[in-house]
This record gives sequence, C-alpha cells and structure tokens, in this order.
Amino acid sequence: MDRVELDLAALRELDVDLLKPNLLLLTTSSLLLLFGYAISAANWARIVSDLGGPQIPRTDAVRLFMIANLGRYIPGKVWQITGLAALAKGRGVPPGTAVGAAVLGQGIALVVAAGLGIGSYASILPTGHVGLIAGVLIGCVLILVAIPVSFKAGAELWLRLRGTAPVEALDPISGLRWLILYLFNWIVYALAFWIMVVSFSSNASLIPVATAFPAAYVLGYLMIFAPAGLGVREGFLIAFLAPHLGVGPSGVIAIIARMWTTLIEVVPASVFWLQHTTTKRVGESAVQ
Repeated sequence: MDRVELDLAALRELDVDLLKPNLLLLTTSSLLLLFGYAISAANWARIVSDLGGPQIPRTDAVRLFMIANLGRYIPGKVWQITGLAALAKGRGVPPGTAVGAAVLGQGIALVVAAGLGIGSYASILPTGHVGLIAGVLIGCVLILVAIPVSFKAGAELWLRLRGTAPVEALDPISGLRWLILYLFNWIVYALAFWIMVVSFSSNASLIPVATAFPAAYVLGYLMIFAPAGLGVREGFLIAFLAPHLGVGPSGVIAIIARMWTTLIEVVPASVFWLQHTTTKRVGESAVQ
C-alpha cells in the first residue's frame, strides 16, 4: 500500500473536468450496476433451488437479497448471510439451505472475481511467487467446481459436514452452471465500473480499469473488520488504477466508486426494507 502515495500535492494537480461526469454514461453505469445486483440475487435463488429448496420468484429474490445486503455495512461478514436466512424463511426456504446457498454463491463469486483481477494483483506484487500461488489456488477451486464428478463429491461432503442430508437430485453440472452465472455477473459489474470511470475520465482503458474493480473487491471482502471493505477496497483500487489513470485521479475515482456502489445498493434496499416492514405490520394487525 505504500506504493499509492496519495498526497495533497497530487490532489491539487487534478483537472477539475474530472469532477464533471458525462451524465448519460454515469446513468448507464448505474443501471448496469443495479442489473448486476439483480443477477446476484437470481444466482442465489438458483442455488437455493438446486440444493432442493423452493423456487423463489426473481422479484422476491431481488427484494430479499438486497435487504440482506444492508448487513454488509455492519462489521463482520455474518450479518448479510444470517439476515438472508431469516428473510428467506418467510418464503419457505429452510435456514440451512438459504445459508448454504449464500455461502456457496459468495465463495464462487470471490473465486471468479479473483480470477478476473489476477492481472491487477500481479501489477503490485514485488515478485511473481504470490501471484503463482494465487493462480494455483484459484485453479484448484475452479477444477473442484467445474468438473461434475469432483463437484458432486465435494458438495455432498460439504452438506454432510453441515449436518444436512445430501440432495439426491443435485445435478453434477450445477457447479459449472453456477460458475458461468457468476462469471457473467462479475463481467456486468466490471463493465459497469469501467463505464462509470469513463464518464469521468474518457481515456480509461477497458481491461486494466474494469478488472481493478473485482480485484479490489476481493481484498476488501477478506478484511473482516472493515464493513463492506470500507477503506481497504479504496486503497487497493487506487494502487491498481494509479498506473493507468494517475495517483490523483485514481484517488478521486476510488471515492466516487464507493459512493456510487453504496447509493445504488442502499437506496433500493432501503425502499424494499420499508415495504417489507410495512407489509409485515399490516399482516400482524390483520391477525390481531
């Protein structure tokens, strides 16, 4: 992180035009990011179904998933998952299935994001050894998920360790299907981020800028003490973007990215939460 070297001098040298976005591109990126959140919710609902749970309508899945995502802004990584289990129970999803789907989905999403961001990691590492180890670990996980025989065996072992009976109807290619779904999901996220950056800085290259977003997300997620990776994600994002945009612009983009992702996630989730609590109160009043 000492390579970032973001100081006041760099900020003073910023072009003020950087703070004047192309509103059409910024709106497009925001809608694409919101679409990415909806895909994440649909992926979770698909895993619930594959694990033997009920079919959850996509609109309901989006509401439940985004409300639960508010738990990401509380230190620790368990609140999002426990909240999702509590909310899904009202839709007939056993807590174990809801939690299992969330953990599996998040695990695959992190592996995919790390794979997309492997080039960004290599750009800041002093040697190639850590990158090689990361590549081997990612490759092992991808093999476990993508190969039907190893996936089915691993899934059944994981279910037994959780004290849940293996799902007899679990399709051996479910792991490969989940991998593809989350790959598409993260491509949408990365493109949304790149379009957002382009709305402020038109000379942003696609691959290095787009892949910096998943790379920073993974490192922020791994820091359990930081709610939603606050601070950690921004620091690494600056490090990944600085060689391509400059230190000062990268610092501004990192701050904008935090506000952008938070607003697009929290505002709809808050609306869904208000709707949920209002409906629950009306239902309780009717029962009384």
